[in-house]
Formats: sequence, structure tokens, C-alpha cells
Amino acid sequence: MSEAPETSPATSRRTLLCGAAAVLAAGGTVAVTGCGSSAGSSDSSSAPKGPVDLGPASAIPEGGGKVFREQKIVVTQPTAGQYKAFSAKCTHAGCIVDQVTKEQIQCPCHGSRFGIADGAVQDGPAPSPLPAYTVTVEGGNLKVTPS
Repeated sequence: MSEAPETSPATSRRTLLCGAAAVLAAGGTVAVTGCGSSAGSSDSSSAPKGPVDLGPASAIPEGGGKVFREQKIVVTQPTAGQYKAFSAKCTHAGCIVDQVTKEQIQCPCHGSRFGIADGAVQDGPAPSPLPAYTVTVEGGNLKVTPS
């Protein structure tokens, strides 16, 4: 019975040290892999290919907008019946914007804010406006095509 307490801490220390080494090794691999894959994936998945049907135009509030996170698109309606579409990928660090409030498209990562009418930077650190997409309403549904 006295062996259990002595063996258990030794095993725990050994397990902890081995686990820490594995985490550090894996972390380095993940960091290197993450750097390589993000550069490659941003080119292939930064914009949808072809027209994307985003559902009813009535889902976009006047003076506001909606983020379509999966498609990486944000659609706004600055004035009644006028729809604008932009990339939802912030031009600062590539985060996906998360909301449209107070007539601004907002990025949660570093506080960048963009205008709903033109995607222009209203508050940094974003260096440039959100890329604009072509948006049309067909049969009451929004169709967005990257420009």
C-alpha cells in the first residue's frame, strides 16, 4: 500500500513531463502548419466562386445588415431597397466581421469598423475598405457574386 503513493507521483511527473514535451512539439508543428495553410487557404477560400443565394432580401434590416459567416459575406441595406455586399473578412488581420450595428460593420478582433454604404474604414486598425461584391435581388432573394 505504501508503493501506490510513491509510484503514483513518479508516474504523474513522468506523464506530465512527457505530455508537456509532446504539447511543445505539437505546438511548433501546428504553428508552422498554421502559417503555411492560412496563406494557401486564403487564396482559395477568401471569396465564394460564382453567385451565392443568401435567401430573402427581407432578412436584411434597413440601415443595418447581416453577416453570412459561412459564406464570408456581409450584406447591408443602407437605404430602403438599396443592398450592398462585401467580403466579411476584415482587411486588418483576416477575422470575420461579426455584426452590423449603428450603421457600421464591426470586427470583433481589433475593433475595426466599416461603413454599411461603401465598406470604407471608419475606425481602424484596418488599412483598407472591405472588398465590394455585386448583389442583386432575384425573385425576392439576394444573389451575391464576388467582384
